[in-house]
Amino acid sequence: MGPDSNATGGESNGSAWEARLIDGFEGDGFSPAGGLYYRENAEQSAGTVEFQREVTHGSAGALKLSVRPIWNGKRHRSERAEVWERTALRVPYDKAVWYGFSVRFADPIPQDDHRHLIAQWKREIGPGAKGDFSPFLALRLVRGRLFATVETTFPVGQSSLPVSAGTPGLTPVWLRPEKRQMRALVATDPHWEPRDGRLFKAYTDRIAMVDRGNGLPAPQSGWIDFAVMTRPGPDGSGHIELFANDRWVVTVRGHVGHAEQGLGARQYFKFGPYRSAAHGGWSLYYDNFRRSTRSEDVLGPAGLAALRAETAAEGTPSP
Repeated sequence: MGPDSNATGGESNGSAWEARLIDGFEGDGFSPAGGLYYRENAEQSAGTVEFQREVTHGSAGALKLSVRPIWNGKRHRSERAEVWERTALRVPYDKAVWYGFSVRFADPIPQDDHRHLIAQWKREIGPGAKGDFSPFLALRLVRGRLFATVETTFPVGQSSLPVSAGTPGLTPVWLRPEKRQMRALVATDPHWEPRDGRLFKAYTDRIAMVDRGNGLPAPQSGWIDFAVMTRPGPDGSGHIELFANDRWVVTVRGHVGHAEQGLGARQYFKFGPYRSAAHGGWSLYYDNFRRSTRSEDVLGPAGLAALRAETAAEGTPSP
């Protein structure tokens, strides 16, 4: 396998994962300072990458990622145009790291009721792993609505609780025992309707949310700047912070991610349109990618102030 394959492995180049990464997509290719690349494979052949200067967000350029139909809507096929972190820079699975990026949905915004992702965080999957492991955190689209999900292992013996407004303190989940996974619904946009979340029919106490009073922006609202802290913890120590447009959306703690045999030692991030095979095209613009172990390198002033105030009140160090 090449240096940017999806193989498992230990940390590369010592503490390379601690390096601050940044790319404003202002040139004609990926900046060496950003540590990003476009992955080549069959599903990615549906995609195109354009470094353009007409639609930007505070910089001289931005990335346009597009997918086109190559499977004629065939079931169990996917079409992608995703940009990945380089393998040597991937973060250990048990470490906290901050990511930031801006995204804008091009018209038309897909209104389909099937899989559409714009960004995802995953654990390395080795050849000995059994199963198809979904991202432990993903930003998704359904029927033109934006939402976020967190994934973890389906606990053996957990009972299925019906969705009820009278179930305080629990998080709605889609139970998938056939995949040995369950998916939590952790944030939605203002246009979200009950039927959009019809799969999330159970509740769990294994994933806890703190609603920070701000939903996700609507896809049609223009540029959305995300700031995300990830620290997976399949044992219950997981921690995620999600900000959008410098507003705190949600804190997620608990069982985050997977620890099955054959999975690798690191987490990784990729962004770009990823969908089930469909008809027609889909394009997204991305700008202002950054990654750091320090929140102040990624968050805006309002988000940073809110985070510091909360952590000071709790008497805990800022993540």
